[in-house]
Amino acid sequence: MPYGLRLLDCLLSAGRTVYLMMSSPARLVLEQEAHLKLPARPVEIQAILSEKLGVGAGDLRVFGKEQWSAPVASGSSAPSAMVVCPCTTGTLAAIAAGTCRNLIERAADVALKEQRKLILVPREMPFSTIHLENMLRLSRMGAVIMPPSPGFYHGPTTIEDLVDFVVARILDHLEIPQTLVAPWGTENNE
Repeated sequence: MPYGLRLLDCLLSAGRTVYLMMSSPARLVLEQEAHLKLPARPVEIQAILSEKLGVGAGDLRVFGKEQWSAPVASGSSAPSAMVVCPCTTGTLAAIAAGTCRNLIERAADVALKEQRKLILVPREMPFSTIHLENMLRLSRMGAVIMPPSPGFYHGPTTIEDLVDFVVARILDHLEIPQTLVAPWGTENNE
């Protein structure tokens, strides 16, 4: 969950409008891993996170799991990119199967069908054969599978440094300029 929170902060700091969808299990994990308890109602989550991250109205929009009127539910309003961070292997499997049982799965389906960037950051390990087959299936569909495997060449000294490495790679794939980690072969890596 620290990856998801840091990514959210970086996207908003970069001036991007973020449409956030959060499953009920994600709220439980958020409380456990980040000690942040959020209510179930999207409007309340939006208010709390907007205040916590210091963003204005409209920069962050939170949608419920069955809010089918959300822009991300339709190809006519598909976002340029979608990141599921973290992504359970259950959600990954549902996206691979195209089940669309909730808004996260539907938005990912829209991203795939509209050939938009879809980045999935799986959180479980080790991966079973089923997980790997689902990842391969999604990769063949154009999704980017990005397990949170931080590098160490940038000399991390804190957990935040390790989180920043993974978030920097996500931002790189989204083509959003970042200063979290210098690219290989530049500055600190020469």
